[in-house]
Amino acid sequence: MRPRQIAGLVEQDLRGKMVFVAGPRQCGKTTLAEEMLRRLGGSYHNWDVEAHRRALRRSELDEAAKLWIFDELHKFKGWRNWLKGIYDLHHRSHSILVSGSARLEVYSHGGDSLQGRYFLYRLHPFTLAEAVGLRPPEDTRALPELATEPKADVAAALSDLMTLGGFPEPLFSGAERRAARWRLAYGARLVREEIRSLENLRDLDRVELLYDRLPATVGSVLSINSLREDLEVAFETVRSWIRIFDRIYATFRVAPHGAPRIKAVKKEQKLYLWDWPRVESPGPRFENLIAFHLLRLVHWMEDVEGVKAELRYFRDTLGREVDFIVLRAGKPWMAVEAKLDDRPLDPSLRYLLERVKVPYAFQVSLQGEKDWRHQDVNGARVRLLPAARFLASLP
Repeated sequence: MRPRQIAGLVEQDLRGKMVFVAGPRQCGKTTLAEEMLRRLGGSYHNWDVEAHRRALRRSELDEAAKLWIFDELHKFKGWRNWLKGIYDLHHRSHSILVSGSARLEVYSHGGDSLQGRYFLYRLHPFTLAEAVGLRPPEDTRALPELATEPKADVAAALSDLMTLGGFPEPLFSGAERRAARWRLAYGARLVREEIRSLENLRDLDRVELLYDRLPATVGSVLSINSLREDLEVAFETVRSWIRIFDRIYATFRVAPHGAPRIKAVKKEQKLYLWDWPRVESPGPRFENLIAFHLLRLVHWMEDVEGVKAELRYFRDTLGREVDFIVLRAGKPWMAVEAKLDDRPLDPSLRYLLERVKVPYAFQVSLQGEKDWRHQDVNGARVRLLPAARFLASLP
């Protein structure tokens, strides 16, 4: 198993505060926890295990263990109050790691605040850099220079990510058939087990049907009304189900960015999957892969560097569109356009750069080989390059 880039950071932060590690089901959180136990020693408690649930309800914890790991604790009603009490009583003698396959800040079930008592890390499926064992950047502000040469096996690893995805089991199986079988079972468990354990939903058949419909929406503006008509349910019902998928790290959405003077759309979101091989068409699948890596960059900037960051896209009322804009401290920092092969600078990307100050812009191609600096546009440094080189430079 490849080492995870956040492992050392988690171990370091455990010396001072609780650490929360959140991310999709089966993305490697338990493996990371086992690595912490191997290195630091301690005890592991999983809310999904009945014996562990009984012990946690009674607060029966191993006093000799220096590290306590609580997995899927967000399924425990009132877990924040319980955890606050445990931390306040024992934090001087015990380190605490909490992991979960949902957004831990959402599933609070009320209760007292844990503000100031923990650091949050979001563990993603494997990125290209992690898959080939590259070190993360020391400072993301240097990323646009892309000074380092990637390893020779980066192109092959990118091909594997496109076909197998970033989740450890299908990725390292190296076999498309095994990955397809894993993917089929994963989707069913996500709806039938994960959602059922967290949400009071009755119509799981239609929720599963929605999950199967979502890959076809990747690459275009999300139309909840169209999905509502397909599923024959209310608009608000579909919207609430998609929010649930967001909360359990099955999907993520990207909002538009742009000023009124360039007639940018305001509300039309785009939806992407954490498990992008479910998208059949190569173009949208590649766009989803780029979206995932840029989301990981945004989360890295927030979780590791403490920099406020957002992932957006640009689209105007005439249909001109740029796939992604990364905001750093509230300002456009990097624009990224994804293409399957080498092409001249995209007219929509040029249009945006001519009207909005963006320091850096990249047009990345999946199958292209050209790597060259384009003439600056309105002060923006523009580069057209292979996706393998671009993605290998990200965390």
